[in-house]
Amino acid sequence: MRLEVAVSKKFESFTLKADFTVTAQRCGVFGPSGSGKSTLMHLLAGLLTPDEGRISLAGEAMFDSAKNIDLRPEERRIGVVFQHSHLFPHLNVQRNLFYGWKRTPEAERRIASDALIKVLNLEHLLERGVGSLSGGEKQRVALARTVLACPRLILMDEPLTGLDEQLKYQIIPYLKKVFAEFDIPLLFISHSLQEMRLLTEEVLVFEKGRVEESMPVDELARNHLTTSNRGYANFLSLYDPCPQGDLWRYRWGEESLISTESGIDGENLFELGSKDITLFKKHPQATSARNLIACSVVGVFGDGNRVGVELSCAGGGRLISQIVPESVRELDIREGVQVIAVIKASALRRLC
Repeated sequence: MRLEVAVSKKFESFTLKADFTVTAQRCGVFGPSGSGKSTLMHLLAGLLTPDEGRISLAGEAMFDSAKNIDLRPEERRIGVVFQHSHLFPHLNVQRNLFYGWKRTPEAERRIASDALIKVLNLEHLLERGVGSLSGGEKQRVALARTVLACPRLILMDEPLTGLDEQLKYQIIPYLKKVFAEFDIPLLFISHSLQEMRLLTEEVLVFEKGRVEESMPVDELARNHLTTSNRGYANFLSLYDPCPQGDLWRYRWGEESLISTESGIDGENLFELGSKDITLFKKHPQATSARNLIACSVVGVFGDGNRVGVELSCAGGGRLISQIVPESVRELDIREGVQVIAVIKASALRRLC
């Protein structure tokens, strides 16, 4: 994807002035409410007209005020998934899905409908009315309908906002499968750093109608270690859950991790907070924590009283622990130092 934007749009009490180029296949637009994220989405989709500037996708001008170009939304072939699914209430799931497909020229129908329906687990819903669907099912149908229109780019505007946490983490694996399998560029708009990290590679940081920064999504997460009370979230893919007494043992690369939460066969995504990883210089003689992992320090970052320590574990696993400067000095934390990471079983929280 190559998306080039240099536009301005003035409202009575707010002005958006966006100037950026995106080449990442999955890019996020991150910022607080009112920063201009949704306005940008409407400008890209052709639902709002900039006052001036230029928007081009893969070298083709969608809008150019100097050349009097302003393609209609249907000419841009940019799909949009909103916070609310906006399904057609008088059509069942199958007819909703194929609404855009039927209006797409045959030569541009590059998405196999059967494969997409299978990836999103919609086979059993095809004959149902949309009024009987759950919130998560509606969002999956809305995504499938957009993808089947074979867009050149998909914009997702806060699509998971309003869903409870369980539904959110049911949908995220489906989203990842779709964008990995069908290779459609994504611009994902959200104020959730967690969603950004799970779904995007690069991030545009919006503030007061401007792009303040562009950076890899993990760099944004590391920056938030020093500014957010939540610290840094480690996301771990754990496999092969096996009962161990009242607990569960998982495979994590060459390591085993013990959790209080059961899982499923295949991949299980867990979250582990950086503040829940305690570092020891030597193997502790006794501890109530169930996970003790030998690690090597590969980097130290942060400032003030919050310091992030990046750790390399056996098999290529990486963790980030948050400690205070005094602990850095006492443990002589620096690149190459060997430490033991100690993690309680209850600290590993299964997301999906």
